[in-house]
Amino acid sequence: MLGERGVDVLFHDAFGQAWAKDVINNLRLDDVKMFKAEYGDLPETSGVSKDRDVIFVYNGTTSGVKFDNLDFISNEREGLSICDATSAVFAYDMDWKKLDIVTFSWQKVLGGEAAHGVMILSPRAVKRLDRSIPNWPVPKLFNLKNADGSLNRKIFEGDTINTPSMLCIEDLILALNWAKSVGGLDGLMKRTESNLQAVTDWINTSSWCRFLAKIEKNRSSTSICLEVKDEEFNALPLEEQKAKINEMVSLLEKEKVAYDIKSYKDAPLGLRIWGGATVETSDIKALLPWLDYAFYQAFKGKV
Repeated sequence: MLGERGVDVLFHDAFGQAWAKDVINNLRLDDVKMFKAEYGDLPETSGVSKDRDVIFVYNGTTSGVKFDNLDFISNEREGLSICDATSAVFAYDMDWKKLDIVTFSWQKVLGGEAAHGVMILSPRAVKRLDRSIPNWPVPKLFNLKNADGSLNRKIFEGDTINTPSMLCIEDLILALNWAKSVGGLDGLMKRTESNLQAVTDWINTSSWCRFLAKIEKNRSSTSICLEVKDEEFNALPLEEQKAKINEMVSLLEKEKVAYDIKSYKDAPLGLRIWGGATVETSDIKALLPWLDYAFYQAFKGKV
C-alpha cells in the first residue's frame, strides 16, 4: 500500500511508535516525515500534507490521548489516510469521510475475542491496491492481491484466506447484538463517556493523582491513563517510585479489586483504567476509593 507517495507518520504512544518503526526499519521507505509527541500530548499536525499518505493512531491506548477531530486530513487529499483505530471504533463519533484505511480490534470496545480485527478500505484505498506493487514480500496470510496483482475482492465478500474460529465469530455477533441493545453507537459512546466522567469527578478532588493527557478534550474515554502528582512521591528515585506503584497494583490484585492496571511498560509510570463500553460506571466508581486506599497504604503506610 505504501511507497507510491511520501508518508507522514504521526505518533504519540507506543503503538504509534511501532508503526513508525515499521515504516522506517522494515519497509525502508525513503520519503518519510515523523510527527512525534511525548506522552500526554498530540503531535503537531499543521505540517501534514494532503499530497502525502498519513499514518496515525486515533486513540493512544498506552497514553490515554485521542484526536478530538480529524481536521488535519484534507477532504481534497491526494494521499491516503491510514488509521489504527484499535481502541477508538465504537467509542467515538469518527469522521469516516476523512479515513481511507482503518483497522480496529474486536477485543477493545466490543469486548470480543483478542487476536481478531477488521480492516476497512475506502474506494480510494481499493484503487491504490489495484495498481500498487509492493517492493517487499507479503506473507500469504496478509496478501490482499490476486496472482495478477489486482485486489482480491472475494475476501470482502465472505471468502477467507485462513478459516477463523466460528466460536469467535459467534462471540462477535453476541457482542454486536449487545451493542444494539444498549443503544448502538450512541449508547456505547454514552457508556464510555460516563466512565471517563466518573474518573474526572474523582480526579478533581484527588490530592495525589491526575490525568496523563494534558488537554481535556483529548482525554481518552476508553484507555484512561493516570499519573501521580504528589510532590513527595515524585521526589523519590525512579526505582522507589516503581516499587510503590507495584505495591499499589499488587494490593489491588490481592483484594480482587482490579487487575493489570499498571501503566504500559513503555509509558510514564502510573495507572491505566479500561473505560470501554463493556465496563459499568458503577464499577469504575467502586474502584476509585480503592485507588486512594492503595496509594496511601503503599506510599504513606496508612489510610
